[in-house]
Amino acid sequence: MSILDLNKQIEASVEEAEFSLKHLEYSLGKVQKIGLPNLDDMEALETWESFTSRFSRLSDILAKKLLRSLVLKGDPSFRGSLMDFLNQGEKLGYISDANKWWAIRSLRNKEAHEYNRAEIIPFFKSILAETEFVVSETKELLRKNAAS
Repeated sequence: MSILDLNKQIEASVEEAEFSLKHLEYSLGKVQKIGLPNLDDMEALETWESFTSRFSRLSDILAKKLLRSLVLKGDPSFRGSLMDFLNQGEKLGYISDANKWWAIRSLRNKEAHEYNRAEIIPFFKSILAETEFVVSETKELLRKNAAS
């Protein structure tokens, strides 16, 4: 992939991240306002599920698209798994903690694939607890990218 292609990919990922960040922050405000849902309250569950989906989308954009493109821009021959890219991103100062991003990826996978009624409230609490980190890391990475 050429540097021009990577720059286009970075630009597109930045736009996606900014859009997704805005939507996640909006959903965060809504869930903070309503609190944890009663499992029989369909409207509240819908709001929380929208929030978790937006959390997952932003974490995907940051880890799998933007961070990957930034690492490849610096080293076009870099190859590896997502964890390798996270470690390299931490080493290069794009993210603060590769292991924490790996744990967030695990939460994202749980949101995308499976959780049951008994696990839903603890799952919502976990997503809520990690949101500040994801928002902060995203804003910092966007700031660093704009400055470069």
